[in-house]
Amino acid sequence: MSAFDAALDRVAERCTRGLARATSRRSALARLGAWLVGAAGLPLLPVARGYAALPDDATIAGDAGDPTACDYWRNCAIDGFLCACCGGTASACPPGTEMSPITWIGTCRNPADGNDYVVSYNDCCGSTLCMRCQCLRTEGEKPPYVMYKNNSLLWCFGTKSRAVHCSVSVVLGIAK
Repeated sequence: MSAFDAALDRVAERCTRGLARATSRRSALARLGAWLVGAAGLPLLPVARGYAALPDDATIAGDAGDPTACDYWRNCAIDGFLCACCGGTASACPPGTEMSPITWIGTCRNPADGNDYVVSYNDCCGSTLCMRCQCLRTEGEKPPYVMYKNNSLLWCFGTKSRAVHCSVSVVLGIAK
């Protein structure tokens, strides 16, 4: 054994013994558990949204177009069956379903007024698939690890049922 190896062994032993004196297994496990729980909730932060302060659809000037068409301006990043064809509207779920509080987002240009709007795409959950007016628009879609900008995921989290019925496009406001 060389002098370097012996010195490295002494330093490693001193550090290990010092760490053992300063901490117990129980406190180390408690810290590790707290860190893991905190880290597990971190990916949820960018997508937690409230329902308060959403603009009324009537306040969007020149909201022209057919909400049941895939090329409707709000549907620029939608993936699913349009609730406007399934008993709801472009921004409201049909009766008997529940809007998921977890969403994906997109930015769409309204050709009537030339403004870009931030649009929240919510799945309406609690019934079988509507199977009418299916649209797959991928403008601005990101890979699944950027989950709040990926429309290929099932978004019925935080609802009573995980069954997806259709999707709505709720305008959150003008993009700045």
